Parts: sequence; C-alpha cells; structure tokens
Amino acid sequence: MKQFNWKISSLLLTGIGISRLGDFIYLIAINLIVYEMTKSAAAVAGLWIIGPITSVLTNSWSGGMIDRKNKKSIMIWTDVARALGVALIPFLGSISFIYVVLFLISIAKALFMPASATYITKLVPIESRKRFNSINSLVTSGAFIVGPAIAGGLFLIGTIETAIFLNAASFIFSAVIIWLLPDMDKDLGEASIKTSAYETLRDDWKQVIAFGRREAFFISVYGCFLAFGLFSLAMDSQEVVFIQDVVGLTEADYSFLVSITGIAFAVGALFITIASKMLSIKQLMGYGMLLGAAGYMIYALADSFIMVVIGFTVLGIFNAFSSAGYQTFYQNNVPVEIMGRMTSVIGVIQSFTQIILLMVIGVLGDLFTLRYTIVILAVLNLLLSLYVCLQLLKPGKQQYFSETTSA
Repeated sequence: MKQFNWKISSLLLTGIGISRLGDFIYLIAINLIVYEMTKSAAAVAGLWIIGPITSVLTNSWSGGMIDRKNKKSIMIWTDVARALGVALIPFLGSISFIYVVLFLISIAKALFMPASATYITKLVPIESRKRFNSINSLVTSGAFIVGPAIAGGLFLIGTIETAIFLNAASFIFSAVIIWLLPDMDKDLGEASIKTSAYETLRDDWKQVIAFGRREAFFISVYGCFLAFGLFSLAMDSQEVVFIQDVVGLTEADYSFLVSITGIAFAVGALFITIASKMLSIKQLMGYGMLLGAAGYMIYALADSFIMVVIGFTVLGIFNAFSSAGYQTFYQNNVPVEIMGRMTSVIGVIQSFTQIILLMVIGVLGDLFTLRYTIVILAVLNLLLSLYVCLQLLKPGKQQYFSETTSA
C-alpha cells in the first residue's frame, strides 16, 4: 500500500486554499472596479460570461496537452500568469483591455484546474482520497466564508486596488508552495508525435468517448451529478431575485443566508473529515445528492425567512457530502493517464450547457413566474437524485466504490 505523507498534502491544501481565498477577494474587487468604471449592470454581467466561454474554447484541446506535460510545472506557471494578469488590472484604463486580460486569466485557470485534479489523483493514494477531498471541501468553504470578509475589511481600511494586489500576491504564494511539492511526472514519457494538432485532438476525444462507452455505469452516475450541479447553478443564478421578490426578504437577509450556506458547507465538510472512516463513498454520494435535493426543494417552496434558512442549511451540509463523494468516485474510476483529457471534455460540455441553460432560465423567467421555474428545477434535481440512489443500490457494481487498490 502506498504510504501517504500528510505533511506534503498539507502543503498542497495550503496552496489550494490561498489560491481560492484570492479568487473570492478578486471576484468582489473586479466586479466593483468594472461597475465603478462603467456604471453598467450589463458590463458587470459580462464578467460572468467570460469564464464559460473561455472554458469551451480552451478545454476542447487543453486536456491532451496536460496529460502529456508536467502537471506541477503547469500549475506553477498558470499561477504566475494569473498573478501577473491580476496585478495589471488596476493600471488598465479601458474596459476592453480589462476584458482581454480577464480572458487570459480565465485561460490560465482553465489549464490549472484539470492539471491540479490530475496531480491530486497522482499524489494522494486511493485509501486517503476520501479524507483528503473532505479536507479540500473544508478549505474551499473556508475560503468562501473568509474571502469576502477579508475583501470587505480591505475596502474599509484601504482601496479596491489593495485587494487586487493582495490577490496577485496570493497566486505567487500559491506557486511557491506548489514548487515545494514533489514532482509526480518524473517518469512521464515523451509524447508521440502526430502529423498535425488536429490528429492529436481527434485521438484525444476518441479516447474519452471510448472510455465513456466502456464505463457506461460510471458515466450515467457521474453525468447525473453534473446535471444536478447545472440545475443547481440555474437556481443559484436567480437566487437574489427569488429571495427578494418572491419570498419578500431584504438584501441584508440575503447576505446572511449566503453566509449560512457557507458555514453549513464547512460543518458538513468538517464532519466528513472527522467521520470519513465511518462513511462509505456510496453513502456520501447517495445521502449527499438526495438530501441536497431536499434542501433545494425546501428553498423552492419557502415562503418565510425560517424556511429558507432550513433549506440553505440542509443543502449546504449535504452538498459537502456530495462534493467529497463524487470527487473520490471520479478520481478512483478515471485512469490517471487520460484524466486531464476527461476533465477538459467534461468542462467543455458543462460550460456549453451552462451558457444555454442560463439563457433558457432567463426566457422562462419572462414566460412564467419565478416560483414555478425554481420548483421545476428543484423537482428535476430530486428525480436525478432518486435515479442515482437506485443506481447505487445495483448489485455487482462494488468495484466502482472500492477504497483500496486492487493490488
């Protein structure tokens, strides 16, 4: 059995945590900078479209490159690129230039994510992945809670530019920490030379499609999880309007509810970290998705502050279960040799579907009352979760949920 060094994992989690903390600070700061420059809600909305568009354009080809290159080096250089891009933003006087730089930053992030996913799978042995993923979820939720608070404090004592420069520094610090980590690609062979980039890209997609056909059970379960995430995102995109216009709460109530969700997610992740040996991957996936769907249903039917609090608390806690379970399920069943390609192809499909779904939700919001739209999405999530639970109960599929190596 491969022995896992938790000191090394602590370094990796620190690097990831600092990078994500910077992301949340940057998210608030860049929205404020663009709004100050333009006084346009449309210009701010444009910031949210850059990421999915970049993902569609980049992930279609980046996975194969990531699988063939050194993952640690990719993570370091994309962190440095993001640091330079972010640090440049306060000196740009044109909104067009800011969009261009944000596009380049998004490309770096689109390379970093699949590279880090593959690196984590190589670094963390199968026996330790469930616990590692629960701690990683805890780090993410901590960044979600602390990041906006730090940004708010910086805006009070300094300027928006101060927050931007601190974010740039966080990426550099993250790159230094990753540099200290072991190289997991020392035995990486030379990539075979194709006659064209088109041939390489074609063969990469063929490998991913072949894997999908061969592992129909994995694809059916993981695909439902991805669809669940997309429907959840569609509900989240209308959250502010739903809470204020449909439920009748205030902006202050909304801010408190967002904090409640983050804290609930952190509580769920902390519980999994402590009790990881008592919870199977199946339990994390099944309970997480089913009770997360129940939380969304409570929220969709809510007509009071207390009901929304209950809904957000339930979905926050069990989204942590679902996140840790499905991350481990993915790492244990996708061959590490094609994981970069698989992650990138999934990213393309997710981003493309996300763009279409958000547009559809906007249209539905004009045709029907928002309450009906949110309830329909919550019901779809509940049906998906019930289907997944039935799949998890199928006999003869235990190899997909094993937590030990086959050796």
